[in-house]
Formats: sequence, structure tokens, C-alpha cells
Amino acid sequence: MKELDHKKTTELLNTIMEFELAGVVRYTHYSLMVTGPNRIPIVNFFKQQANESLAHAQQVGEILTGLEGHPTLRIAPIEETNQHTVRDILEESLNHEKKALNLYKDLLDTVENASIYLEEFARTMIGTEELHMIELKKMLRDYS
Repeated sequence: MKELDHKKTTELLNTIMEFELAGVVRYTHYSLMVTGPNRIPIVNFFKQQANESLAHAQQVGEILTGLEGHPTLRIAPIEETNQHTVRDILEESLNHEKKALNLYKDLLDTVENASIYLEEFARTMIGTEELHMIELKKMLRDYS
């Protein structure tokens, strides 16, 4: 096994935490902006996404403090496009999930062969983000 790069790992975990916290804000905003006949299930979906982003941020924060890191108080920048059709919101969500997937892949690359626990955490989160992308792509099918 290689040595864990604590500095790089904690920096990356803080970036992920900022991104997940931004997801809480993003998905809460989306849940408030949905209109139309399918509003209720889509609002519920976005509320679930917001809750899951918060849970992910908390989990990452626990890992960070376990590595003697200091969790961030910042959130990643959130662009407001003022485009609030369901299609626009779903496409923005898909882009957000793609970025999250890439962050977790970066984490996996950083911790691979240095920490089984962090490797498994990263793999689990990659699977979760891939599943979110599949769901969003299915939701977008009616709009293509």
C-alpha cells in the first residue's frame, strides 16, 4: 500500500463538501421553482436530492475531521441561470451530478491503494452519483 496524501485528500474532501453543500441550496431552489401538472413528484424528488446532498456533506465532514482536517464553511459557487422550466432544471441537475461524479473519481484516484475505507467510500459515492445521472436522464427523455 502507498502512503495516504493527507493534504491532497483533505483538500479534495473540502472541495467535495463545498460542492455537496451547494447541492443542498441548488436542489432546494429547484424544488421551489417547479410548476405544472407534474409539480408534486418533481418537487419531492428535488427535496430528496437536497436532503441527500446534506447527508453527503455531513459524511464527508466526518471523514475530514477523522483525518484531522478542518471542514469548510464555504459552499461552491452556484450559477443562477433564471431558467426554470422542468427541462432546464433537470439539465442543470444532470450537469451538477456530472461534476460531483468527477470529484468523487478524483478522490478515488487520490486514495486508491492508500486507504481501503476511503477507496470504498469513493466507489460508493461514484455509484450513487451514476445512479442519480441515470434517473435524471430517464426524467429528461420526455423532453428530447
